[in-house]
Amino acid sequence: MTQTRSRIRLCSADDVDFDSAIRVESGDLVLAVFNVNGTFYVTDDACTHGPGSLSEGYIDGHTIECDFHNGAFDLRTGEVVAPPCMVPVRTYKVVVENDDVMIEV
Repeated sequence: MTQTRSRIRLCSADDVDFDSAIRVESGDLVLAVFNVNGTFYVTDDACTHGPGSLSEGYIDGHTIECDFHNGAFDLRTGEVVAPPCMVPVRTYKVVVENDDVMIEV
């Protein structure tokens, strides 16, 4: 049995400046869309440690530091790279097509 993946359009590539992020809501999802030097990454917006919003965090290369307790995650994998976070953040497969930033779910 083959699983069919669908795409959800989140924003235009132009909506996210280089080395910045925006918060996007789509259905039940609240996401952070990151543009790291022209490459897009998408994670859940909520930090896994507390009430921090990752789209309001500090980007350093492929790391996002939560602005609430300074925990950090690797944008490519969601893995924790700095405490106090202990649980990885969910990441999504990103597709950019015709200037649209989409995720596959």
